[in-house]
Amino acid sequence: MATKRKDDPAPGLVLVDKPAGWTSHDVVGRMRRLAGTRKVGHAGTLDPMATGLLVIGVGKATKLLTYVVGHDKVYEATIRLGQSTVTDDAEGDVTASADASAVTADQVAEAVAALTGDIQQVPSAVSAIKIDGQRAYKRVRDGEDVQLPARPVTVHEFAILGARREGDMLDLDVRVDVSSGTYVRALARDLGAALGVGGHLTALRRTSVGDLEVKDAATLDELGAIVEAGGEVPRLALGSAAADILPVRALTEREVATLGFGQWLEADPTLAYEGPMAALDGDGDLIAIVSPQGGKLKPEIVFRTSTPQA
Repeated sequence: MATKRKDDPAPGLVLVDKPAGWTSHDVVGRMRRLAGTRKVGHAGTLDPMATGLLVIGVGKATKLLTYVVGHDKVYEATIRLGQSTVTDDAEGDVTASADASAVTADQVAEAVAALTGDIQQVPSAVSAIKIDGQRAYKRVRDGEDVQLPARPVTVHEFAILGARREGDMLDLDVRVDVSSGTYVRALARDLGAALGVGGHLTALRRTSVGDLEVKDAATLDELGAIVEAGGEVPRLALGSAAADILPVRALTEREVATLGFGQWLEADPTLAYEGPMAALDGDGDLIAIVSPQGGKLKPEIVFRTSTPQA
């Protein structure tokens, strides 16, 4: 088997409970120092005002992040009805105000229902989506009038958890379970527009990404304390992490060697394969990510290579 280089970090996923005020890039920078490596990345950007689960990959686990990004996500948020902002959240200047004191619970429920299920959503103009190679938010900051096309997203759940009157405004605490690529602040904007009073997001917390949950995450302060005490940043090992985000394909010893040489596996014709799978050996270690293709399983990424026998 291939040997691990001395400077390779122990690979794995780190679940971080991101604090407000930090960018996702800030968290990556801090994690590089804590883990002692530049081989760090993140899956699924969180805005600076948002808190909650940010999935960080260390070492070879950065190759898993592309599979994390596509999972559904759950958020808890507060939507303020009665004000619109340029960013659709509390970080932007207010562009319009309206009296939301007459908005009823039934009207809110009807508007929420219309924003649940498979919908067409126009992303916020200050999103990180690229237009001709440049981020939309930079074009907005440069004074451009940015109009992004609608795209299909799925809102599995849009639940109202509570409501509070704030003068002539109405604050709604909500929980949303959404597909990848859904903008919660766009939901806030569209809910306010549907009710004729405008709306924006005042708080956002991501509680899960697929089967990964914020209750299992650590704060940066907690991780820093572990490192200062002489420990290492705790992380989900490659095999455990892959099993949390992908279906598992158990391997025989012969298949482990086959994948280690980058060769394809024979697929079981009695099984229906859908999308990539985590190929694990008998000890639960991640050998490769494989995908079905033409009746075989193609190694997309090989994590452990085999050494030819002399």
